[in-house]
Amino acid sequence: MSNTTLPHHGAAAPAAAAANSQAADVRLPRGALLALSVSAFGSGISMRVSDPLLPGLAQEFSLTLGHAAWVITAFAVAYGFSQLVFGPLGDRFGKYRVIAWGTMGCALTTALCALAPSFQWLLVARALAGASAAAIIPLAMAWIGDVTSYARRQPILARFMIGQVLGVSSGVLFGGYAADHLHWRVPFEAIAVLFALAACLLLWLNQRLPEQARKTHLAQGSAIRRMVSEFGMVLAVPWARVVLLTVFAEGACIFGAFAFMVTHLHQAHAIPLALAGQVVMLFGLGGLLFAVSASVFVKRLGEVGLCRWGGAVVALSYVTVALSNSWWWALPACFASGLGFYMLHNTLQINATQMAPERRGAAVAAFAAAYFIGQSAGIAAGGFLIPTVGIGGVILLGAVGVTLVSQNFARLMRLHRRKV
Repeated sequence: MSNTTLPHHGAAAPAAAAANSQAADVRLPRGALLALSVSAFGSGISMRVSDPLLPGLAQEFSLTLGHAAWVITAFAVAYGFSQLVFGPLGDRFGKYRVIAWGTMGCALTTALCALAPSFQWLLVARALAGASAAAIIPLAMAWIGDVTSYARRQPILARFMIGQVLGVSSGVLFGGYAADHLHWRVPFEAIAVLFALAACLLLWLNQRLPEQARKTHLAQGSAIRRMVSEFGMVLAVPWARVVLLTVFAEGACIFGAFAFMVTHLHQAHAIPLALAGQVVMLFGLGGLLFAVSASVFVKRLGEVGLCRWGGAVVALSYVTVALSNSWWWALPACFASGLGFYMLHNTLQINATQMAPERRGAAVAAFAAAYFIGQSAGIAAGGFLIPTVGIGGVILLGAVGVTLVSQNFARLMRLHRRKV
C-alpha cells in the first residue's frame, strides 16, 4: 500500500486525529487488497450489465422498457436491504471471510440468472444476485477502515474502487456487445465464472491474514436485537443521518438517469447498442482517473470542493448527453460524468467509514443500503416517467437532482467541520 498522507483542511484535522485512534495500519499479505478489488470488479459488472440488455429483454419477453428495467431495480433493492444483514455479520464473523463466502454466493446466483427460464424467474435470480453481492464492496470498505489509518485511507479506498470502476465500465461494454452479437444469458455465464475464481482466491487469502485483520466481535444475545441496536446507534448520530440521506438522494438522481443512458444513445442517435455501451463505458474511465489521482484532487480541492465540483461536473455532463444533437458529444460527457461522480461519491464514502468508527461495519452497511435503495427508487421513478418526459427528460431531471444534492452536502459538510 502507498505511504501517501492526505492533507486535512480546517476543522477536519481534529476529526482525523480522533479517527487515527480507531484504526492503525496493519501489515497485509500480498494480494489481499487486489483480491478484494477483483471481487468488486465482478460486483461492478453484475450491477450494470443489464443496462444495455433492456431493449432486448423488452422485445424477447414482450415488455415495456420500464417493466424490463425491473431487472436492475430487483438487483438494487435486494442489494440495499441485504446490507442490514451483512454489516453485522461482517462484524461478528470477520469481514474478509464474509466477503469471500458472499463472492461464492454471487457465483451461484449469477449462474441462476443465466439459467432463468422466464422473466419472472430472471427477476428472482437478479434479486438473489443483488443480495449476495451486498457482501462485497461495503464490507471491503469497512475492512479497509479497520486496517488502515484515516490519514492513508482515502487514496487506498480509491485504489480499491478501481475494481468496481472498471467493472461498471466492463458491464456496460459487455452488456452492449452481448445485446448486439450474443444472447443475453452469455454475460451472466461469464460473470459467474469470474466470481467463482475470485471467491477461491479470497478464501485462500483469508487464512493468511494477521489476527488483527480477521478480528470479530463476540456479541451476546439475539442476533436480530443486536442488529437493530447496531443500526439504531448509527442512526442516533446526527451527521450519520445527513450522510445517509445524501447518499440515498445521490443514488436516486445519478443512477435513475444513468441506467437508461445506453438506451437513450441507441434510440436518440440510431447507433448500435454495442457502440452505445462503448460510449457509456467512458464513465468508468473517468472514475479511474479520479482513483489514480485521488490524493492530488483532495489536496487541491478538499472534501468540500470535491463535492461541489463533482456534482457540477455530473450535472453538466448529463445535460450534454440529453440535449446534444450528435452522439459524439456523449464521449467527453460520459468520461466527465464518471470523474464527477467519483469525486462526489468517494467523499461520501470516506465520511461513511468515519461517521461511527466503533460500529464501522454497520455504518458502512447502512450507507450502502441507503445508496442502493436510492438507486432502485430512482430507476423505478425513471421508468415510470419515461412515457411522459422521455429518456432525455429523465436524464435532465437527474442533472437537476445531483446539483441540489451535491451543493447542499457541501454546505452541510462545511458547517459540520466548524462544529468539530
